[in-house]
Amino acid sequence: MRAMESAIRVAGLKKSYGDFQAVRGIDFAVDSGEVFGLLGPNGAGKTTTVEILEGLRPRSGGEVRVLGYDPATDTRAVKDRIGVCLQSTNLPDKITVREALGLFASFYSRATDADKLLARLQLTEKRNEYYSKLSGGQKQRVALALAMVNDPSLLFLDEPTTGLDPQVRLEIHSLIAELRDAKRTILLTTHYIEEAERLCDRVAIIDQGKIIALGSPREIQSRTPGTSRIEIVTAQPMPAEVPRFEAADRYVLGEGARTLTVYSTRPARTVPELVKWIDQNGLDLEDIHLKRPTLEDVFIELTGKRLRE
Repeated sequence: MRAMESAIRVAGLKKSYGDFQAVRGIDFAVDSGEVFGLLGPNGAGKTTTVEILEGLRPRSGGEVRVLGYDPATDTRAVKDRIGVCLQSTNLPDKITVREALGLFASFYSRATDADKLLARLQLTEKRNEYYSKLSGGQKQRVALALAMVNDPSLLFLDEPTTGLDPQVRLEIHSLIAELRDAKRTILLTTHYIEEAERLCDRVAIIDQGKIIALGSPREIQSRTPGTSRIEIVTAQPMPAEVPRFEAADRYVLGEGARTLTVYSTRPARTVPELVKWIDQNGLDLEDIHLKRPTLEDVFIELTGKRLRE
């Protein structure tokens, strides 16, 4: 087994199609046991990058190592040790779940226990069901099972919840969270903010083929100047004249004067002053909520557009 520092290491990766540069010299690494997200709008270069890492697409330049191998030259070795869940998986209508797992297991040099895998993904009762009879959520769980049938050292999940309804999306989120808790190394691509914030240890925000931010969701949020929203609710109406609190740039007093939203660049300084003002006016504080800038806010600040544009 080759010694390696990271499950994935990318340096100066480029991919061009004629004059069009889909990936323009990106650098990142994925540590073993972490969930790493590639976050960006459609067409940003996420899927192209992942397909290069999987050995499905040649690169135009740069260095790539996946589990210590170059996917361009050691393609078979890489494919044997990774699992891949694509944006959409289509199987023959009349193949059963168990048959699909057996077929995919035959492609690899090693395989995990199929019955345990089915139980883990809540598919035991569907093991003899035709693929065409499965619901959308069950089909996506089958796709995950097929990606894990060889007990991969590294799992690629490319937009795993795109097109799914909110309930099924939460179901898939729970499964990915379980894999994360089990220290499975995962590279996840998504344009859903909540997915990246909830599931990823670190993310790389990619736009127009370049990485524009890299780090944990909280690090990226705190690194970029942004405004937090402090929302308070009082039992009695607040005074119409609201003072200027430290680090706050504006406020909105709600109808009935029982709700107040204050926008602050330094909420740790604003909140104490705000609570003190509430107390000085003899008001009873019923609720207080702090909402920090999201990755969407960061992306808008860096690019001037939304992630799903």
